[in-house]
Amino acid sequence: MPTYEYECAKCGKTFDVFQSMKDEPLKTCPNKKCKGKVKRLLGTGAGLIFKGSGFYITDYRSEGYKQAAKKDSSASSSSGGESSKSSGSDKPKPAAKPSKSAKD
Repeated sequence: MPTYEYECAKCGKTFDVFQSMKDEPLKTCPNKKCKGKVKRLLGTGAGLIFKGSGFYITDYRSEGYKQAAKKDSSASSSSGGESSKSSGSDKPKPAAKPSKSAKD
């Protein structure tokens, strides 16, 4: 059951009411002294919340998305792995040479 937000035209008070979608909207302010007309405000609604363990954003991906992700990851890992190996092997050698010559 959703929570609806209302605003009183007479006193300006805003309040929330937890009611069924089938229920008629409120027409009068719940304040006993006011009893002015109320208007239901448009709400953005609440996001979907999964509680408990075991819910992951990737659990409900489409098969097409999963296949495209596998293609992208295999392509980037093969090209990315080579570049990181070559740059990784180049960097330690120059750093090792000056430190060895500095010790001698």
